[in-house]
Amino acid sequence: MNVERNEETDCKWYVLKTIFSREMKIKELLDEKNIESFIPMKYKIKVVKGRKTKVLAPAINDFVFVHTDKKTLEDFKQEVLTKFSYNTYFLTRKEGEKRKIETVPDKQMNEFIRVANHLDDDITFYKTEEVELKKGMKVRVIGGIYDGIEGVLLKIQGKRNKRIFMEIPGVAIAISSVTPDLIEIIK
Repeated sequence: MNVERNEETDCKWYVLKTIFSREMKIKELLDEKNIESFIPMKYKIKVVKGRKTKVLAPAINDFVFVHTDKKTLEDFKQEVLTKFSYNTYFLTRKEGEKRKIETVPDKQMNEFIRVANHLDDDITFYKTEEVELKKGMKVRVIGGIYDGIEGVLLKIQGKRNKRIFMEIPGVAIAISSVTPDLIEIIK
């Protein structure tokens, strides 16, 4: 049976770019519409009334990952812009002379969410343009909380432990410590 795919109605992970750090408000509006979304979070130290406080905040400013079909997301973007004057943009990449809307494969997004949801771990997030990835070994974690996750193994200067990079190409990178005995090289 040949099932025809429809770009407008297929559910995918899209990356929305917001401005002025409105990602949490956008997520709240998505939640109200029952549209699945994800923002990687991490604890940050903030000074509130002269006291240092540990607060949960977005790990990557201005990005919201949204799992829905393109039409639903375009309608949502229009409504948010009209009602609240919040500009949101699809993250795109140049393909030839045109720009193509960036989507993230489900498997890759699920692995990224799995790594990002470990708030107590020492995870560092970077926008792709903030890290110049060099060729490294492609690896898979075999055991522990990250079992089955694939990424690129790199050693970060000043750190004695190994770290695994989880990249969503062109969007973000999550880094977490993994002991060498839990790493398998993928050929």
